[in-house]
Amino acid sequence: MLKVSVIIPAYNAMHYLPKTVSSVLQQTFTNFEILIINDGSSDNIQEWVLNLTDKRVKLISQQNQGVSVARNIGISQAQGEYIAFLDSDDLWNATKLEKQVRCLDHNPTIGLVHTWMAVIDEQGKPTGKVMKSKTEGSVWKQLVEKNTVACSSVMVRRLCFQKLGGFSPRQNEYPVDVEDWEMWIRIAAHYPFTVIKEPLISYRQHISNTSTNWQSLNKAYRIVIEKAFQTASPELLYLKNRSYGHANLRLAWKCLQNRDRDYKQALNFRQQALIHYPQLRYSWEYIRLSLAIVALQLFGVNTYTQVLKLIYKLRRHLSSLGKESFIYSRLKIK
Repeated sequence: MLKVSVIIPAYNAMHYLPKTVSSVLQQTFTNFEILIINDGSSDNIQEWVLNLTDKRVKLISQQNQGVSVARNIGISQAQGEYIAFLDSDDLWNATKLEKQVRCLDHNPTIGLVHTWMAVIDEQGKPTGKVMKSKTEGSVWKQLVEKNTVACSSVMVRRLCFQKLGGFSPRQNEYPVDVEDWEMWIRIAAHYPFTVIKEPLISYRQHISNTSTNWQSLNKAYRIVIEKAFQTASPELLYLKNRSYGHANLRLAWKCLQNRDRDYKQALNFRQQALIHYPQLRYSWEYIRLSLAIVALQLFGVNTYTQVLKLIYKLRRHLSSLGKESFIYSRLKIK
């Protein structure tokens, strides 16, 4: 029986897709299929897939309907017992599938397993940043506050989708950033999660191409949060303000990550975050955001961008030193 179906939605993704697929084909675990969902692309994706020699790779084409519909098409065609999602520009560590399959095989009550993730830049260089999630066990409360589960890190039992349905197809309401969040919340209401505490994926961080992206994201966050609390018991409603607080912090960061580096709008979202959840002012995320806003105000966009590059370079160096120290500490010197 086929064990894993890997679903990769792709829309004009050929700039990164070959490396992404290669990272799957190099997995130490081999009992899988790759379903690439061509979401109305105008590039040469069909010719490229036809030239691949590995028959585990299959192409399913549809008119452009958004990533949710693409993932749902993949789920409906999947033959695997487990389903793993991968964005077309992200990369997997070679042991990712092996470790997740082992985890689900040995823990039959777990519905979803995810991993930590390393952040890379647009060129694929490590930024030195690793996102370390602690989201495991009964995680509904954690997830409604904020999404700490990266889509490209996830492996889910197919029966979860058979029971709960797929991703929301309302792509006009849910931008790519949040439709997975809504899905994880639904799964968390019925199944425990677990996390492999290793960065087994590389998430490619892009600067947004549109200065108004935060507007659709703001709308989408509200839809997800309101939906999540529609049936919540009264004793859990205190989490709603926390959820809006974290969402506004995320929106503030989105403003800084746009090409416009709109720190004035970021200030507005930061203020809204504190109105909803005042304790956020003591969080490291809030402090980092405040420092970034001050840096933009003082130095301007160009200098701020150069400073970020220097920070990434320093972080890569420190990360490399940390790995070398880790390896050295385990050497048996005779």
